[in-house]
Amino acid sequence: MRTIRDFIDRRAAEQPEKTYMIAPEPGLSLSYGQLKEGSANLGKHLTKRGLKKGDKVSFMMGNGYQTTKIFLGTMYSGFVVAPLNLMAQPSQLQYVMDHSDTRLVFFTEDQRERVEAAASKVERAVELIQVDNDSETIFSPDQDLSGLTLPYVSEEDGALLLYTSGTTGLPKGVILSHKNMVAGGEYTSLAHELTPDDRALCSLPLYHINGEVVTAVTPLVSGGSVVMPHKFSTSDFWELISEYRCTWFSVVPTIVSYLCSATDIEGRELKLDQLRFGRSASSALPPSLHRAFEEKFKVSIVETMGLTETAAPVFSNPMDPSKRKYGSPGQAVGNEAKIIDKQGNEVRRGTQGEIMIRGDNVMKEYYKAPDKTAEALEPDGWLHTGDLGYMDEDGFVFVTGRIKELIIKGGENIAPREIDEALYQHQAVQDAAAVGIPDDTYGEEIMACVTLKPGMTATEEDLRSHCLEQLGKFKTPKMLKILDELPKGPSGKIQRLKLREMLE
Repeated sequence: MRTIRDFIDRRAAEQPEKTYMIAPEPGLSLSYGQLKEGSANLGKHLTKRGLKKGDKVSFMMGNGYQTTKIFLGTMYSGFVVAPLNLMAQPSQLQYVMDHSDTRLVFFTEDQRERVEAAASKVERAVELIQVDNDSETIFSPDQDLSGLTLPYVSEEDGALLLYTSGTTGLPKGVILSHKNMVAGGEYTSLAHELTPDDRALCSLPLYHINGEVVTAVTPLVSGGSVVMPHKFSTSDFWELISEYRCTWFSVVPTIVSYLCSATDIEGRELKLDQLRFGRSASSALPPSLHRAFEEKFKVSIVETMGLTETAAPVFSNPMDPSKRKYGSPGQAVGNEAKIIDKQGNEVRRGTQGEIMIRGDNVMKEYYKAPDKTAEALEPDGWLHTGDLGYMDEDGFVFVTGRIKELIIKGGENIAPREIDEALYQHQAVQDAAAVGIPDDTYGEEIMACVTLKPGMTATEEDLRSHCLEQLGKFKTPKMLKILDELPKGPSGKIQRLKLREMLE
């Protein structure tokens, strides 16, 4: 059976004393036996409060000991976990809390004001429970739970309801089943050849699919363990890997950039001999940044790609560095992939089209949106990703952009990523994003916005000269802006459409 409950029960039976999670700040660890006991205990407490199978349970908390237990324990118990995004604006938070039908929200003191404000505007009753993330328990141990049982959980039952960080309009709620979640963990384990000896460092939030599946569910599936600090920190990153002997980590390109700019390991007493690799996902990793990280830290980065709708992993580069291709998120692992034209026909290798995915990791549906589900999912199980790209003769996929983000200048399709990558090759650029802007002559022109690395300077004219050299006149941005920061989603992905709205 491929359910979260089955894997927790299995690991607790096979290796009850083995550590599943370490929470550095409170100095707590959780064994697989304790994970099973705590999950069942949480489920019974929620059942006692009147919740039934399939009811939605939310949390608005940073990463940590109790967040991880709530995340896994909710699914274990037959409820659907519906995390709330700490980055959400008030109106979006209210919408998600209402639309998700959540019955109960766990929150920490720092989120009290926002949670209470949103809950007060939801017409139905939403129970709110304040939690100390660093405490060993949530509920009083003297409550009588005798006679309470947990409902049966199947592979097709909903496990996670996660809202996509849409750049325009209302977010869509993605329902992932237990089978989807387990498949996500299985495909990650397969791609990275993970074993029970591996230990992950979680750098991404548990309200984002990468943190949830890649670094919380995957160790459960592989029988390994995870270190779960409150949040990513450049100052603590290498120390945590060293102290807790982590063998791998999962990050996004923004974090790769921060680590390159703000940290150094040379001359420090760090134990990194056990560190096998890092993985990068969520958005394209510029080849220049990829190489810079590996040269500076002598740590291999495996570029990958995933979606909320696919329980995170879709593509991954091979573990053998000699077989990887810079600029590509890799080959399909576990699931199938193909490239189609506008008529839905599969195209030849090397031809650009929409990337399609099919596999056990592909979502069950969009919550309460059968029309959007029908648009995204074909009857035979293929998912429209909305990403443009091509597949080479070796099966490596190269992403060229989003269908909605294409810049069409004078009838010529220009992928924003091509402009981004040219700008990333400038030594002073930390983040870059190109967008299309209206133009009377060409229909659309190119505008690019960048942030600069700490302590480095560049003028817009410097950047324009760099682009002319790298891209030629036609693709050089008409407008270049240097900003303090670019708008990003919870995973660190730059949100182009939001950037365009900001500049209008």
